[in-house]
Amino acid sequence: MACKKSALFVCLGNICRSPIAEAVFAHFVREAGLTDKWLIDSAATADYHTGKLPDRRARQCMESHSIPMDHRARPVRAEDFTKFDYIFGMDENNISDLKDLAPKHYTAKIELLGDYDPQGPCIIRDPYYDDGSEGFEEVYKQCMRCCKAFLEKES
Repeated sequence: MACKKSALFVCLGNICRSPIAEAVFAHFVREAGLTDKWLIDSAATADYHTGKLPDRRARQCMESHSIPMDHRARPVRAEDFTKFDYIFGMDENNISDLKDLAPKHYTAKIELLGDYDPQGPCIIRDPYYDDGSEGFEEVYKQCMRCCKAFLEKES
């Protein structure tokens, strides 16, 4: 079997943006028939929500688009920095935290997921403190554009 490619999506708590990005990317990988060629996961830079399901609004958003989301929040681990080819942060704070958390010798490329958005902006804003669910829909749309562009680049 050929070596798998791998992508880890990271945000602060792993209950909003990163599980949406993980689900969206997995959706594109499934559609392309590449499930056996990719390892996909998501994680948090902070351990506030370890073991919890994604935010209710994130789950509702994915359900409304018929995209399965099956994830429990977990923190980034040292081995992630060598296990994954790409580690995508959602904003500059995530990137800074990832670089602080990275062990001395790591192989993963740490990038902003939003850098793949053909429409911009490169920051995927955290909708956690929003009153409604509109921010989650915006995260979904950004992740759709970014993940599609990233998969096309890697295929």
